[in-house]
Amino acid sequence: MVQEYVSPVRVHKYSFEMVMAAYEMRFPSCPQIPVVIECVITEDSWSADDSQRHTTRRCQLNVDAPYLLKKMIGVDYVYFIQKNHLDLKNRVLEIEATNETFASRVSVIEKCKYYVHPENPDWTCFEQSALLDVKNFFGLENTVEKIAMKQYAANIAKGKELIEVFMKEVYETGVKELRPWNASEPGKNRELRRVVSRGTEPLSPPPVAETKKLSIPDQYTLDSEYIKRYLGELTPMQESRLLQLRKWIADLQKGKFKNQMPSDTTLLRFLRARDFSVEKAREMLSQSLLWRKKHQVDRILSEYETPEVVKQYFPGGWHHHDKDGRPLYILRLGQMDVKGLLKSIGEDGLLKLTLHVCEEGLKLLEDATRSSEHAIQSWCLLVDLDGLNMRHLWRPGVRALLRIIQIVEANYPETMGRVLIVRAPRVFPILWTIVSTFIDENTRSKFLFYGGKDYLQSGGLLDYIPKDLIPDFLGGPCKSFVHEGGLVPKSLYVSGAFTERDGDPLSEDSIYRSVSLGKGQVHEVIVQNRDPQSVLTWDFDVLSHDISFAVYRSEQELDRPDQAAAAAGEERRSVLEGAACARVEAPRVCHDGESIQGSHVMADAGLYVLQWRCEAADAQLMYFHETLASHHYRGSMSSLQSATSGFSCLSGKSAISSCPSR
Repeated sequence: MVQEYVSPVRVHKYSFEMVMAAYEMRFPSCPQIPVVIECVITEDSWSADDSQRHTTRRCQLNVDAPYLLKKMIGVDYVYFIQKNHLDLKNRVLEIEATNETFASRVSVIEKCKYYVHPENPDWTCFEQSALLDVKNFFGLENTVEKIAMKQYAANIAKGKELIEVFMKEVYETGVKELRPWNASEPGKNRELRRVVSRGTEPLSPPPVAETKKLSIPDQYTLDSEYIKRYLGELTPMQESRLLQLRKWIADLQKGKFKNQMPSDTTLLRFLRARDFSVEKAREMLSQSLLWRKKHQVDRILSEYETPEVVKQYFPGGWHHHDKDGRPLYILRLGQMDVKGLLKSIGEDGLLKLTLHVCEEGLKLLEDATRSSEHAIQSWCLLVDLDGLNMRHLWRPGVRALLRIIQIVEANYPETMGRVLIVRAPRVFPILWTIVSTFIDENTRSKFLFYGGKDYLQSGGLLDYIPKDLIPDFLGGPCKSFVHEGGLVPKSLYVSGAFTERDGDPLSEDSIYRSVSLGKGQVHEVIVQNRDPQSVLTWDFDVLSHDISFAVYRSEQELDRPDQAAAAAGEERRSVLEGAACARVEAPRVCHDGESIQGSHVMADAGLYVLQWRCEAADAQLMYFHETLASHHYRGSMSSLQSATSGFSCLSGKSAISSCPSR
């Protein structure tokens, strides 16, 4: 197995010559680096003009490995060969170290480099990388790899505290300043040679000094302070993976992705989306770059023109920030006319609108990071579901939504920091069941649900959004400029903008069924439940006249509804007539034009019956029902389950009685 480790650039706020003097002060022994027992010079030579030094050392290391492991492999120490090339004329020190012990089984190559900061000649940069190839190590390959990585990370962590210690020692010797090598000053060059060659240096990471000025020396390196400030805290392994992906992208710039160099924050998002697997992140990013090039996504911010119907009826927009400084986007989904927007701008138009929002979000993240004291890597989404009904579950609209979600997940990973769902109605579990399977598991874990009216109480929005920024339509003091939405007038529909099968939500492609009832007739649906604690959901529209609706549970077998009689227009006998049953949802009269959604936790196994009854003149309804499995419900909707306004009482509280026929 081969592993490559790359550290970010470390910047010392000292001149190259002073850093070289401090580098030598650590030896022949250094209590701060106990892993190095001894370094012995085996070769050492200087050029005639004192500008070049070539040194070879054999270093004995006490590896931090378990005692039993050391006994198993028969060694207490390992040896490394270190070759240094110091170039005082060009102010560069290059170090290469390779293992001598177990060289046939394990190959370790560590390379380090000191050089002058490209923007400040009085500062010194340091970079370090290592390549580990465990070929065959007594069946302990994974253990050896973990020990090597642990040692590598520990060495990096020591750097910052060591630089000041050794620089003080240099000052104590009377050396306050060292001038760079100069061909016209041989006497001073000899003094410089004397100061920077007073010992040997071990295989350890050099020190780190803090710097306020951030810079990136070249396309293959990253300044450690830059990472901390603009990318956040990363482990040594994550830093290494980032640099590997960065180098791969830089190489590709010469080919098909020329002029498409993603930012470091973008690379980091794709790495996080693939658990820092460089290969998987590279594949995902490659596909995304091709997609961006094909659809000219980089030009959306400058070229996109918002359609007039979007300006008037799309209920979404950016609204200040959350408590973590994340840009906050509000979507009043319950007020959104999905069908109207699709009929006006089409699915591609809605997708382009979404991509424009995402690109705006990326720019806002950059602005938020620059104006804050830490990296802002994701935005917050607040979704208001007040008004959500069956029209939002129109299958062509859901299909378009799923396509958009898949595209966003593939090309904008790890941009969503938190999703706050407020005023979720009882129909929401249906939509969530359909949509959640298309959302990445890590993203799903960021959803917080508020099913009742307690979203402004303790544990609600105030935990995540500053009180003075709660939008007015949610009872807060802050004026929101997000459009309230509403139905798109059919006069704005564009012919051919969006087509669906048969052009009718009541077609075979629809998830809804249409039923006509005469006076006194009932329509019933029997649901057999074998999964206690699963959730029965329903959603229906009353298209004409009034209808009474109720839900029952039966403890005995029931005859199936007489659909043939219904088709013939005859009055149907209820399947519940004379049966032992419990009423679990009290009857309610639903009026013409109403859209009704609801759900019921089926605490027990058995038969449940949805019943619609026409009390007056002929009526028509369109309905849909679905059962959510208990494990899915509990895993995704736990907060809604506990919301007092979210679901009905459990059926177990209902008494068993003989149900009337009418």
